[in-house]
Amino acid sequence: MAINNLQSTLPVIERSLAVFRPHHLELRRRVLKIFLSIAACTTIAYLFSERLAAFIIAPLKNASPLVHKLVYTNLPEAFLSYIKLAFMVGLAASFPVILYQSWVFISPGLRKNEKKLAVTVVFWATLLFAGGACFAFFGVLPRMLIYFMSYATPNLEPLPKLGLYLTFIIRTMMTFGLSFEIPFLMVMAGKANFVQAVYFRKKRTYFYAVIVFLAFMLTAGDFMATALLAIPLFALYEAGIFLTALFSGKKKPAPQK
Repeated sequence: MAINNLQSTLPVIERSLAVFRPHHLELRRRVLKIFLSIAACTTIAYLFSERLAAFIIAPLKNASPLVHKLVYTNLPEAFLSYIKLAFMVGLAASFPVILYQSWVFISPGLRKNEKKLAVTVVFWATLLFAGGACFAFFGVLPRMLIYFMSYATPNLEPLPKLGLYLTFIIRTMMTFGLSFEIPFLMVMAGKANFVQAVYFRKKRTYFYAVIVFLAFMLTAGDFMATALLAIPLFALYEAGIFLTALFSGKKKPAPQK
């Protein structure tokens, strides 16, 4: 009995796999191209890793005249730090390829209006993330580093480690990049009729408290970094309320019978 059930089930499984196999092969090709793109961009970035590291270390040197160089205490630390830096730069450089390959894979199954929505979502999400990362590096980090380095004196010499410094820079840029998605998420929630702008206005106090808590957690409990992150998020939240009300609009009244 069990053998008969197995014999009757195997053809169904084989037909299902035959239907899915073209999509599986297509997905494998797209993932392989993404992997090769990341590997190539990472390799190129590693060739210029010293220049990239010097560019990222420049704000720290400008923050205090006592900082002339960074140190590393473990033998492989410098090598691993350069690898990490090259990988992050390679991942950012290959991001258009990742979006394109993902788009080519999913676009045949989307309707025309869904394709337009997907393009809009990808464009604004990428733009806001890049804007947040640039704002962090060029606007927030120099002031943050000046504050941190103000504790350095001739009797208290700062010896920042290369690996920890790069991790701090990457984490801060990633945090601001993700945080700048707040207005976009609010507008999309309004467009989907999940919530309205009036809800965000009424719950403003609670959302402000959540923003402060998340900023405190994302900045590892540093009060200066928390303030520098929370204040722009307050402005972004207010911008999200305005844009949600602007793009959602008023619902048309249902026609009376």
